[in-house]
Amino acid sequence: MTPTAPAVRLQLRPALPEDLDWIHELRHRVYAGELGQHAPQPGGRLHDALDGDNVYLVAAHGRNRVGFVSLTPPWLGRYGLDKYLTRDQLPMLDEGGVFEVRILTVEPRARSGAAAALLMYAALRWIASRGGRRVVAMGRTELLGMYMAAGLRPVGRTVRSGAVTFEVLSGEVSALTRAATTRYGTALARLRAQVDWRLDTDFAPGPDGCEHGGASFTAIGTDFRTLHRRHEVVAADVLDAWFPPAPGVRAVLAEDPGWIARTSPPTGAEGLRSEIARVRGLPEDTVVTGAGSSDLIFRAFGRWLTPSSRVLLLDPGYGEYAHVTEKVIGCRVDRFRLHRQDGWRIDPALLAAAVASAPYDLVVVVNPNNPTGRHAPAAVLRALIAAAPARTRWWIDEAYLGYVDLTESLAPLAASHPRVVVCTSLSKMYALSGVRAAYLVAEPATAAELRRWTPPWTVGLPAQLAAVAALRDPAHYAESWRVTHSLRHQLALALGAVDARAAIEEGVANFLNVTLPPSGPSAAQLVHECRRHDVYLRDLSPLSPQYEGRTVRIAVRGAAENARIVAAYAAALETLRPTRPALVPAPPHGEAPAGESAR
Repeated sequence: MTPTAPAVRLQLRPALPEDLDWIHELRHRVYAGELGQHAPQPGGRLHDALDGDNVYLVAAHGRNRVGFVSLTPPWLGRYGLDKYLTRDQLPMLDEGGVFEVRILTVEPRARSGAAAALLMYAALRWIASRGGRRVVAMGRTELLGMYMAAGLRPVGRTVRSGAVTFEVLSGEVSALTRAATTRYGTALARLRAQVDWRLDTDFAPGPDGCEHGGASFTAIGTDFRTLHRRHEVVAADVLDAWFPPAPGVRAVLAEDPGWIARTSPPTGAEGLRSEIARVRGLPEDTVVTGAGSSDLIFRAFGRWLTPSSRVLLLDPGYGEYAHVTEKVIGCRVDRFRLHRQDGWRIDPALLAAAVASAPYDLVVVVNPNNPTGRHAPAAVLRALIAAAPARTRWWIDEAYLGYVDLTESLAPLAASHPRVVVCTSLSKMYALSGVRAAYLVAEPATAAELRRWTPPWTVGLPAQLAAVAALRDPAHYAESWRVTHSLRHQLALALGAVDARAAIEEGVANFLNVTLPPSGPSAAQLVHECRRHDVYLRDLSPLSPQYEGRTVRIAVRGAAENARIVAAYAAALETLRPTRPALVPAPPHGEAPAGESAR
């Protein structure tokens, strides 16, 4: 008996240059020949003005291609839908973070299989990995049930193209992801074993929470059985300080560790509050302590905000704020978009206009901003706050301000202003990430309310002792911050020498960003390849579509580890060097607007 050949798994991958002719030919067969959406073309191919800029994902059994999906990312500045509707008719296209799923097409012989569903899922995962927040698509009216089952909903606009009628559909990426994993989780798990997944994002979404760096600790071992790995792994994906805490910190923690471990701390961190007030020149009753800034964010926002609250965040910005406001509380969240061409700096006039145009309950400004590394002068923020509507509360996050100038802090303003709160982590600036210590400053009544909602012993004894000792040694940290600037600049020069096409953005804090050229690998590919060298970098793509899937953030480490980062970066780029020419735009020859799978 002849043995049965093993089934060829369905491959899902980005399109290759040699796929283009088949894509245009299949489009012509389906949309011109089968559906009558377009007039037949003499060459039997349908092209589009967005060809070459769109992203194509392909499903194939080995060399046998069975379907594709086309995606239009927001950074192109134009969509297929622009041919049918104005932005006034479809204003969501101007919101930012909107990805268009344009053409989902499957060969007739494969329409009874899972190719169409897996291509839709692949499109969703690719969009999520690039920071997409909303999907928009045109779905054939006769297939509307299929799209609604996936979580897409009509927006009330119908488009007619040739003999085909389409509904304009939309859905939030987070909601579509939840629907896919809850409603179809079992089927996806079964299909995962049958799919050769070659996209640069994981098949399954990560845990339902804020996506931070920290994969480096997974490499070290979260069960703490292989802590020796900390000497082998370069943890440049988190912004922990490269330098040790002040000598006094190490001394107080080493003096009697047994007593420190077994002894309950001061209930409300009274000594730490007093030291913060003394060092920063603040009234003690304006200070609230916490076990890191995340503790303070969850505690304060949970008290102040409800699902009916409206919040304005910087984009790009620290992901914790989007997670808490959108996913935990369910607020209406708008983004104030920063732009690369402006050096990621805040335009005060535009921000003032944005705040004045809507009744915001909260505006969050991280300053210096993470992940852009840019700082807005205190005078600029003071003017913005003074001009803002009286109902708007401002939350200023100064976790990295020590790398600029502590006299730039708005904490003195927050101590007396009823609508300003300043949050400061002691983790990153003071090399205390492991013990978790932070504080916020607010006028006395606001601070007192938050202290009432603070559980006892929130800040552990090691953290209280360490934070007090750190605040008493400003000279150690001033010198550490100065050296950090030098190390950052040397790292930027070394990375720039590896590939002059990459854009290196230093910023002002303890990290820098590297943006790869459009013709190079994605940020996710670079991060994955560097991990083979035990070097961990942070892919910024999920934070914002502003990064176009091409930017990584690198924490400044000591000189030896920085050298390892540069070596891993160079080796990764060499490994990822393309062996095929990049996709190029096809010459326009007829028009094939957005269409959906002909099932």
